Amino acid sequence: MVTAAWLRRGLVVAALLGSTGCSTQLVNLNEGPREYVATDYENVLRTWTRTEHLFALSELDNFLTATATFESWDFRWAYVARYAQDYRLTIEQRQKLLEKTLEETRQRHQFFVATFGGERKYNDLSTPNSAWIVRLIDDTGNETAPEEIVAITKPNALERTYFPYNTVWRQAFRIRFPRATAEGRPTISPSAKWFGLRFAGAQGNSELVWQLNEDPAEAVELEQEAARARPLRPVRGRGRL
Repeated sequence: MVTAAWLRRGLVVAALLGSTGCSTQLVNLNEGPREYVATDYENVLRTWTRTEHLFALSELDNFLTATATFESWDFRWAYVARYAQDYRLTIEQRQKLLEKTLEETRQRHQFFVATFGGERKYNDLSTPNSAWIVRLIDDTGNETAPEEIVAITKPNALERTYFPYNTVWRQAFRIRFPRATAEGRPTISPSAKWFGLRFAGAQGNSELVWQLNEDPAEAVELEQEAARARPLRPVRGRGRL
């Protein structure tokens, strides 16, 4: 009989095997127009998504697996391209949605996060008794607390489909951080070489890191080339945004 302990260990081993051999992909926070189409979304999602595992080797016990997508300017452009195609929006509707979602990036830094591992009730990041404290960090020493953590208790079709790692086994959240401190200092420094999310608690700490490309123009070009690295599937009525 397969016990719960063995099942948990199997999941940990599978997660570790799945995380090997992955190279770090550089990103950038540069704004500006993109030429994404709906079929670019999956690759752009991978570009802006990170996963880390925190576990006890002695027991192969998974304390926390966290997967997060940084909903950057670049990501949101691709998201709108996919959404507009899926819901057959008009050109005017697409433009309004694009303007609205891009404006949100100027207000705050937002992450879509899905976690599993440990005791489920203590992994609820939105509650005061959560086992984990989440911080936005960068390599210059910035460390910022969230201004809001919203638990997504009943993910809808969008949140299941557009963030496919958000399975029924995970708890999902949107975590929002201010773009600047009360003194006006950016929470992600313009001189940072990387930024990330830190999950810290009594059982240890884990960091999801996004390495930044120092040449914004080159990074934009590389991101869009990577999004088209695979053959595009034909989609009716496909349009650029």
